[in-house]
Amino acid sequence: TAAVIVMDKSTDIVKAIARLSYFYKHESCGQCTPCREGTGWMWRGMERLVRGEAQKREIDMLLDVTKQVEGHTICALGDAAAWPIQGLMRHFRGEVERRIDEFSRNAHRVEPVMAAAE
Repeated sequence: TAAVIVMDKSTDIVKAIARLSYFYKHESCGQCTPCREGTGWMWRGMERLVRGEAQKREIDMLLDVTKQVEGHTICALGDAAAWPIQGLMRHFRGEVERRIDEFSRNAHRVEPVMAAAE
C-alpha cells in the first residue's frame, strides 16, 4: 500500500505533517504501546510546532519518538506514522528551525490542527 500527496510551494508543510500525525493518532487501535503512546506524542509535538510553542531541542526529541515507534509495532501503522515526521526533518529541518525562530521573535500563534481532539 502506498500514497502520493502532491503539495505546491504555498502549502504549510509543518501543518500538513501535523494533520497526517493526527490521522495516525486517530487510527491507532491502541493494541501496542509504542504506537498508542508514540502517535500521541508525535501529534502533540507537531501541534506545538504548528502553534509556535516548540523549541529547537524538540525537533530531536520528536525524531527520537519516531525511532521508538518505527519497527516496534505489531502492524505497519507505527512505521507509517513515523516516516512523514522523519522526512519533514530530513528535508525541511532548516525551514522548521526558521519557523521556530520566527515564532519566537514575533510571539505569533497559529490555530492548532485539531484543538478539540485531546
